[in-house]
Amino acid sequence: MPRWPFSPLPSFGRLAPVLFLFLLAAPACAQELPARLELSGTLTYFIADGPAESGMRPGDRTLAEWALEAWVSQASSPVELVPAPEAEATIRIYWAGAASGLYGQMLGGERDGRFVASVFVWPDTDGLGPGIARAAREDPLFRDTVVYLTCVHELGHAFGLRHTSAFEDIMYSFQYGGDFVAYFMRFREELGARSDIRGANPFSGADRRAFQRLHP
Repeated sequence: MPRWPFSPLPSFGRLAPVLFLFLLAAPACAQELPARLELSGTLTYFIADGPAESGMRPGDRTLAEWALEAWVSQASSPVELVPAPEAEATIRIYWAGAASGLYGQMLGGERDGRFVASVFVWPDTDGLGPGIARAAREDPLFRDTVVYLTCVHELGHAFGLRHTSAFEDIMYSFQYGGDFVAYFMRFREELGARSDIRGANPFSGADRRAFQRLHP
């Protein structure tokens, strides 16, 4: 269960029934699962509405879509992103209630012999430590940067990428420590407006090479 950073599994509150049913649908032996999402022409996705206590904002749905686009843009052949009903989507993104110190999580499952991914994002930056919370309150674009990069990171797990120990990588694990405000700020500094997020590059060279090895 990749998380960013690692921490005990929190209570999902109103999302608990969704998570419970998703885990029931997974096969008993993890090794039987396909290893990752496959990119083949069309990729279906579903983005849920967040419960009130999650801290989700209306624009967060767009951030999640941009994060999907960022990964798909790294594919060697065109991939069409198509919204789909929750039960039919290959990728499902949920907004979870506050869990101190936890940014996101990806859970893999199986449907009809294919890998499906549920990505959980905690968009309430007040629960991410005083430094992140203060910067997000003072700068809305910093807050959006945190949510966007969390989506990118967790979707990276869905596409098969593992954590790294390199601070410049989007797949860097916070378990290695470091200045987390600076981690997000280097991306924030590339932005003049919210719309710039879509065109800014969240990946290191190592991120791109790892993705292309998995999806040649």
